[in-house]
Amino acid sequence: MIRQAECCCGDAFVRVKGEPALYGLCHCDNCKQRTGSAFGMNAYFKEEQILEKSGDMGIYVIRDEQQRFFCKRCGTTLFWTSSWRPGSLAIAAGCFVDNPLAAPALTVSNEAKCDWLSLPADWATSVSD
Repeated sequence: MIRQAECCCGDAFVRVKGEPALYGLCHCDNCKQRTGSAFGMNAYFKEEQILEKSGDMGIYVIRDEQQRFFCKRCGTTLFWTSSWRPGSLAIAAGCFVDNPLAAPALTVSNEAKCDWLSLPADWATSVSD
């Protein structure tokens, strides 16, 4: 399976193969601020799964812990690297539009989850490597 995640304007993309090594919702402040939403929907792929990255990308570095790559034309944060998960590339899962990912089954940083948000009771609540 090959998937392509694209920015809003289509000028930047990342192409990956296979299924994400880690995929779910995150409710931390960093993810909420990055997306402007109630949570981030994040898909982590191992470096060897990355087939191609293309586009005029800007980079925003957060405390030497995270590098966010965004389209310089439309501003979409398309993917990032994190010291939390070395050897992986995290992709904003909503950017997979033509061949979207299945429903996630993981939710983390739940102490910061919006009170009004209900999620399935059978979803995992921690990451196991």
